[in-house]
Amino acid sequence: MVPESLLAAVDLGSNSFRLEIGRIGSHQRIERVEYLKETVRQGNGLNARQELTREAMERGWACLARFGERLTGFAGSQVRAVATQTLREARNRAEFVERGSKLLGFPIEVISGEEEARLIYRGVSSSLTPSQQRRLVVDIGGRSTEVIIGQQSQALQVASFPLGSVSWSAQFFGDGVLGKSGFAAAISAAKQRLAPAREAYPGTAWDCAYASSGTANAVADALTAQGLDGRIITPAKLRRLYEQLLDAGHVDRLRLPGLKEDRRPVVAGGISVMLAVMELLEIAELEVAQGALRQGALYDLLDHEPPADKEAAEVLALQQDFGVDRAQAERVSRIAGELWRGIRPAEVGDDAARALHTAALLHEVGMRIALGDYHRHGAYITEHCSLATWEPTLRQRISQLVLGHQGKLRKLEAFIEEPGLALPLMALRLAVQLCHARRDPQLQGIALERSGAECRLSTPEGWSRAYPQSARLLELEAAAWSKTPWSLRLQLR
Repeated sequence: MVPESLLAAVDLGSNSFRLEIGRIGSHQRIERVEYLKETVRQGNGLNARQELTREAMERGWACLARFGERLTGFAGSQVRAVATQTLREARNRAEFVERGSKLLGFPIEVISGEEEARLIYRGVSSSLTPSQQRRLVVDIGGRSTEVIIGQQSQALQVASFPLGSVSWSAQFFGDGVLGKSGFAAAISAAKQRLAPAREAYPGTAWDCAYASSGTANAVADALTAQGLDGRIITPAKLRRLYEQLLDAGHVDRLRLPGLKEDRRPVVAGGISVMLAVMELLEIAELEVAQGALRQGALYDLLDHEPPADKEAAEVLALQQDFGVDRAQAERVSRIAGELWRGIRPAEVGDDAARALHTAALLHEVGMRIALGDYHRHGAYITEHCSLATWEPTLRQRISQLVLGHQGKLRKLEAFIEEPGLALPLMALRLAVQLCHARRDPQLQGIALERSGAECRLSTPEGWSRAYPQSARLLELEAAAWSKTPWSLRLQLR
């Protein structure tokens, strides 16, 4: 029996078929349970008559039969299977869809380019933090490229163009040769095909730009393997990869670090289209997003918009999943925020306060694993938990704060000189000590101030006698900071 909380999406793309199974978790978020991908390359199986060859159909049917076995027991309301550009073009798609649906066990829907774009945007938005920014999303698939503008989880403007990594590689690099003339022709033709987007998507219509799916991830992996920031794609970085393809001269000789084998035959076409998009729309940088069409299909099955405050919902869900004492977490977060205001440097941005708030709410998330060294378990959870969609820099800072909120500080010595980490960490550690009894501490008359690298905490007369354990914990904390570039001077009365 399949639990009713499971949903599944099948994406019949031009390059790969994908199956994603997700569980409906806390606050209507979808948690990945399983992900299967097979490189089918149906996009290469269209002949001159725009019909899928028998070999291409057999490859697809074999994959769908395997997916169908995995989906045994799912109800129709739990599965959505969608096919994109290759089957939109194929004149014999009815034959493929009829048998494929039987093998899969669920109807396959050949969706329009506009519907594909909408689902892509919904999938991408599900992976991003809440924002009122207008987002441009570019998705270069095997035989189509989608360009979308949206806000929050709603696609506002969608377009689909019939070009992609598979079709452009076959058309301009079909003989495997990677030369300047082939790239020039591919980029020029892509710009002509995408020309309507120049007027429809001016730079004034969007605030930030994202790239999703296969080509974007392949480029990101290749850049990261070369020591570059693969999360951000720029024309200069693309040109670097372009030069490396030219140096190889032929697909068979291409050994690009980080490039997966199944991407090697189609990477030239994908990079050509991406260069054309960025030049045509004058995009300075594309941030690689993790969401995709299949996540959009899952959320459509759920028929529930992600919560307005997505980050708060994710934090609450983690607290519930790991049995966090929410009252204590809120208490520590509130006290840490008050202390932080007294020592915050003017040059440190709001991200530090955001990381401090989140880390305080999750500082005990590792206790369900084991009480001993729970801060290390908590750091691992916050660093690797896929259910939270913090951007990488924020995720790293949250994890560092959770790791450092108790115990010796030398485990963070590589970062402890940074005011943006050290001072929020001091506020968090002091809040944890002051809240040790799991009740609201007496803070009236307590002040935390900073002068350079020295922080001073003072208490009112009689406080240390009234709260001797708290005073002792503060003394131990001051001793811990004395071994760092920072100091904590106490005036306990």
